[in-house]
Amino acid sequence: VLTDDDFSSIVAAVEEGRGVFANLTKFITWTLPTNVGEGLVILLAVFLGVALPILPVQILWVNMTTALLLGLMLAFEPKEQDLMLRPPRDPESPILSRALLTRILLVGVMLLIGAFGLFELALMQGMSEVAARTIAVNVFVFGEKLYLFNCRSLTRSIVAVGLFSNRWLLVGVAIMIVLQLAFTYVPFMNTIFHSAPIDAEWWLSILGVGLAIYLIVEAEKWLRRRLAPA
Repeated sequence: VLTDDDFSSIVAAVEEGRGVFANLTKFITWTLPTNVGEGLVILLAVFLGVALPILPVQILWVNMTTALLLGLMLAFEPKEQDLMLRPPRDPESPILSRALLTRILLVGVMLLIGAFGLFELALMQGMSEVAARTIAVNVFVFGEKLYLFNCRSLTRSIVAVGLFSNRWLLVGVAIMIVLQLAFTYVPFMNTIFHSAPIDAEWWLSILGVGLAIYLIVEAEKWLRRRLAPA
C-alpha cells in the first residue's frame, strides 16, 4: 500500500492478510486438540493409577512430526472463495471463537476416548504395554490426519474446498503414513520410541477412531451452517 496506493493493490493486500490470518487460525484449531487429548490421557491415567497410554518420548514424536508434515501444510491452503465477502473482523475479538474452542475440546475428548479406550482394550486382550501404547500413539496420529481435512475450512466441507486443491497437504499426509508405519514396524524405531508391531486388525480400530472424528466435526460444521442466520 505504501508503494502503490491503487485501490486494487489495497484490495489485494487486504485479501492476502485475510488469507494468512485464516490459515493461522486453521493451524491453531488443528494443533490444540492434540495437546488437549495428550494432556487428558496422562491426567486420566494418573488419576486412575494405571499405566500411561503414551510416553513422553512418544508425545515428542507425535508433536514434532505432525507439526512439520501436517500442520505446516495448512500454510499452503488456497484462499477460500468467500474470503472477501466476510464482514471485517473486530480487532478486539479473540483469535479463537467460542465455536472453535468448543470444537477443540470436542476433538480433544474424542482423542482421549479413542486412545485410552483402545489402550485399555489391548491390555484386556493380553497385549503388552508397549504394543498397546503403539496403538494409542497411532490413534493420535491418524486422528490428527483426518481432522486435518476438517481444518482445511473451518466452516465448509472438504467437498466445497476441493480434495486435491492443496497437494502439499496430501504429500505431507503420505509421508506421515510412511513414517508412522516405520514407527510401528521398523526395529530400530521400536527401540528408540518404545513401540512394537501390531496386528492388521488394530488398524481398522485406529482408522475407525479417526473417521469418527472427521464425521462428527463435519456434522458439527453442517449443523452450525444450518443454524446460522441467513
